[in-house]
Amino acid sequence: MTMNKRFESIVVGTGGFGSSCFYHLATRGVRVLGLDRFPAGHAQGSSHGDTRIIRQAYFEHPDYVPLLRRAYDQWRELEAWSGRELMKICGLILAGPPAGEAVAGTRLAAKTHNLELHDVSSADLAREGERRFPGFRVPDGFDVVVEPTGGYLQVEDCVRTHIELACKAGAEHQSEATIVGWESDGRTVRVRTESDEYEAASLILTPGAWADHLLNDIAGMPTLHVLRKTMHWHQVRSSVYDVASGGQGFLFEMPYGAFYGFPSLDGSTLKLAEHSGGEALTDPLLVDRSLRISDTKPIGRFLNEVMPDVDPQTGRHSVCMYTVTPDGHFIVDRHSEYDNVFFGAGFSGHGFKFTSVIGEALAALAIDGSTDQPIDFLGLSRFQS
Repeated sequence: MTMNKRFESIVVGTGGFGSSCFYHLATRGVRVLGLDRFPAGHAQGSSHGDTRIIRQAYFEHPDYVPLLRRAYDQWRELEAWSGRELMKICGLILAGPPAGEAVAGTRLAAKTHNLELHDVSSADLAREGERRFPGFRVPDGFDVVVEPTGGYLQVEDCVRTHIELACKAGAEHQSEATIVGWESDGRTVRVRTESDEYEAASLILTPGAWADHLLNDIAGMPTLHVLRKTMHWHQVRSSVYDVASGGQGFLFEMPYGAFYGFPSLDGSTLKLAEHSGGEALTDPLLVDRSLRISDTKPIGRFLNEVMPDVDPQTGRHSVCMYTVTPDGHFIVDRHSEYDNVFFGAGFSGHGFKFTSVIGEALAALAIDGSTDQPIDFLGLSRFQS
């Protein structure tokens, strides 16, 4: 094992959140090293599969909305710096029982933060649902809310752009770097890979599905469960889903699960997935990436009931992982013992849209010791009280 040059900061795990933190550190002039087991934009973790939904009227909790406003600004800034379109605003349909999490939570977030939301009651849907939402059969008794500022992010492009711009700013990125362990004395951190050892003044850990291996020594850290999830691409039989014709993203809270998806980007296929459920994993390196009947059955049922102009047979698929906390909210904090170690983990399958702002917050913690972003509600202390 060889000792490499010392850095000011090291980021371990450069997927969605780590790549953003890596970028924000580098663009603030920090000499930073990014380490990952896999190449930038890889398909082995949680940040791949072409697209991720972005929205502001956040039904999971209204406290996320200020972070989302900043995230939108940061995505636009990243687009401007890179010259790439990374975020597409196409609108988002959310449907479910009026008292369900999706509809009621979206209405609460919109009301709390004065966000634009188009509200459609079940009575209105009975009269004009087919005209308002072509291509969808909204179940009886459902309400629909439409967020016009919703859309999607080009997920691999976002990760690669963060890393590329960081490297242009002077950062160093190394893939195929398997982390063996790390240690800190409060002033200096040491990170060991299978072949090298690195030193820095601060360490940011964003290990995704590998969080249990790298964060299990933190006092008060809850158990994080890793779930296997599948994403599906299906042929469309109508142009109503085409993003170029006004097709929107969607999320339906059905009695048998929550399903979300995207407009057709190519005019012939669209992507959708089940947000609920998932098989528990013990080793993220051993996830089964084949397509099973248990993966396709609920998707086929949803399409037959709600989206009749989409072929219910999966054309292609991809497997990713959710790393889930006990309450379904993120954990972003400083290490309980070492003041120069910070971490982000447990993004629970709804985190990617936040990567631009959470990366900024983690970089600020490492550089300034604090952040202006309102992340206190995501702290580890909530599991101790």
